[in-house]
Amino acid sequence: MLSSLLSIAFLLSQAFAVTQPANTTILGPYGHSPPVYPSPNTTGIGWEEALIKAKAFVAQLTLEEKSDMVTGTPGPCVGNIAPIDRLGFAGLCFQDGPLAIRVADYASVFPAGVSTAASFDRELMHERGLALGAEFRGKGAHVYLGPVAGPLGRSAYAGRNWEGFAADPYLTGVAMEETITGVQANGVQVSAKHFLAYEQETQRIPSVSDADGFDEIQQSVSSNLDDRTMHELYLWPFANAVKAGSASFMCSYNRINGSYACQNSKTLNGLLKEELGFQGYTVSDWGGTHSGLSSIEGGLDMNMPGGLGEYGEYLAPLSHFGGNVTAAVNNGTLDIARLDDMVTRIMTPYYFLGQDKDFPTVDPSSALLNTNFPLDTWLRNWTLTGPSSRDVRSNHSILIRKIGAASAVLLKNVNATLPFKAPKSIGVFGNDASEDTQGFYNQVDWEYGTISVGGGSGTGRLTYLVTPLDALKEKAKETGAIIQQFLNNTLIATTDISTLTIPTPPEVCLVFLKNYAQEGADRTSLDTDWSGNEVVESVTSYCNNTIVITHASGINNLPFASNPNVTAIIAAHYPGQESGNALVDILYGTVNPSAKLPYTIALETDDYNGLPTTAVNSTDPYAWQAWFDEKLEIDYRYFDAQNMSVLYEFGFGLSYTTFELSDLAIAKLSNETITATAAPATILPGGNTGLWENLYNVTVTLTNTGDVAGAEVPQLYISLPSSAPAGTPPKQLRGFEKVFLEVGESASVSFRLMRRDISFWDVVRQDWVVPEGEFVVSVGFSSRDLRVRGGLSVL
Repeated sequence: MLSSLLSIAFLLSQAFAVTQPANTTILGPYGHSPPVYPSPNTTGIGWEEALIKAKAFVAQLTLEEKSDMVTGTPGPCVGNIAPIDRLGFAGLCFQDGPLAIRVADYASVFPAGVSTAASFDRELMHERGLALGAEFRGKGAHVYLGPVAGPLGRSAYAGRNWEGFAADPYLTGVAMEETITGVQANGVQVSAKHFLAYEQETQRIPSVSDADGFDEIQQSVSSNLDDRTMHELYLWPFANAVKAGSASFMCSYNRINGSYACQNSKTLNGLLKEELGFQGYTVSDWGGTHSGLSSIEGGLDMNMPGGLGEYGEYLAPLSHFGGNVTAAVNNGTLDIARLDDMVTRIMTPYYFLGQDKDFPTVDPSSALLNTNFPLDTWLRNWTLTGPSSRDVRSNHSILIRKIGAASAVLLKNVNATLPFKAPKSIGVFGNDASEDTQGFYNQVDWEYGTISVGGGSGTGRLTYLVTPLDALKEKAKETGAIIQQFLNNTLIATTDISTLTIPTPPEVCLVFLKNYAQEGADRTSLDTDWSGNEVVESVTSYCNNTIVITHASGINNLPFASNPNVTAIIAAHYPGQESGNALVDILYGTVNPSAKLPYTIALETDDYNGLPTTAVNSTDPYAWQAWFDEKLEIDYRYFDAQNMSVLYEFGFGLSYTTFELSDLAIAKLSNETITATAAPATILPGGNTGLWENLYNVTVTLTNTGDVAGAEVPQLYISLPSSAPAGTPPKQLRGFEKVFLEVGESASVSFRLMRRDISFWDVVRQDWVVPEGEFVVSVGFSSRDLRVRGGLSVL
């Protein structure tokens, strides 16, 4: 009976997909996604030996087993592919990411993606990936659901910006590549997400009238964007992910130009599998599949979670895949060759990463912590062997602390207020300073307790947390300082601070502010939460040496930045379990700050563009439309193009020392003539290999001119010639390197410019094109602090 119901549901979904009327609400120049069929077969480029093993495996499967291989099932992990005992296949375990193995005990909680990007440190990005991969492997997780390049950061309000890296495709692309190579060095698969143009939480899930999730009243929001914007912004970092060898890509919840991302043949078949040469498999976000054959033909290779369970905001107990795939092959509506390719794509990275050999079993404790699939929902008996509650944390706390300090951006430091000069009396104010009051996982009310991580599937289960207050108290044991704390924001904001009982007037007042962000909800304000602005106003009326520290998901409104009694500001982001220790390292100068903003902080909240679509005045099923009319103008590209002043620009961050740049030199790396487009070539993972060819080497000399050793991040920006099409940003990040120097030391810093770095996407030629004319190459310490410039003429 259940099989019959599933078949009926499958056929109904197909009928809906075929007979769906044209979206009459789409009136703009884009909003239509052209069909690209068929879904190309993998050729296993770069994975040739693994491809042979995968095909041999597929040849031994029954039709029902093939259908199971492309369909998730309830089990011990967030996502599960069932074992096939007769072939010695132990199944696949998918676990959240991206900053921790979430459904696990005795695992670390690392700094968030936005924190990692703020470090501007390729080495730390890679080390974080290595450590994450080791923990996932130790817990028996075959697939790490991360890293995140979507959302990219189109909107300052997007609820999941902190899971991703930066509001810049180049920086995000580097972070993706370093994370992927690090994770997969452990033999753990990566599932890069969320593909594609997933830039808001509001209406990411369709409105439905039934518990099954099939009767959609209004579809998910549609991200409507033009071809050039797609390539130069949102697809860019995913190209890095393909080139890095990502095993999998997770498609997103939203629609893209009117078509659901997990059945969008243009993005999955055309962009990902054809243009970028992706050889692995695509998997739906959990509950993101809305059709059967349409999704399969559109390029989706695996449906997750595929079985019983609550996903997002609705209950979806019926799968579009599973038995329906078997039925579709048997009735001739699905070619078995497409199914074979789906399974081959799934198994090729499995063999390439050696997961068929001595891979750890799933930690039994994970099953007990898995709220996605309680034991009573399992459809089969999973035999879990091996030690339970394995401690996989190793010495990763050292790295977490290091990244936490390396990602804390010093925004203001009047008269060298920092580092501390051994103050004997420190006042600590704000509800972000102390211990969390509702446990270390999925706290419901974040009014009290420091925020070290955001919420949703991208969160982590802390085994311990070093709070700022704890770390300051520990440091005070060494220095003999007195710590006095006031942690109730309501009390601080509404009380004359001078009337509080403070036995010893503080030499310095530390104010800890925060904002909470999570999956499933966009931010409604850019102010810090719980009356943060009022807290600062109150404290500064009493204390003329006030340092403000924010733990936040990204962009915050900072109206107190010009307050003369605010002598320093630190944007500490979401630093993970070593939060307090990392901050104390900065405050006391154990670490010289070197982080940079991976986004722009505007003067006023009204200055931001790219706002999310938060409501529609229509019951039309297709009414939810997000028009990316800003095109390439997001974050610093927008502020530059509009010649707008900002509070703190992209790439900005202070140090306890000073640096200078000099001796810019640009050298062509080959005597061959550079053509406008790359020569036709076999498509390898990442696309045409010519796009990744290094054409120029740019060098500068960096000198530490101050009196403290420290690291600085020279940043290279390219300005394309005037021959580039209208809408080209005034400048774009195309290189960065973090360099540590002793006092007085100098170093030569090199940047390689690839063809892709100096090209734009030509919508007519459908190719990357190097424009004619003079390029401007600028290197500096932020997007608006450019110290040396040079020019190059390519054509």
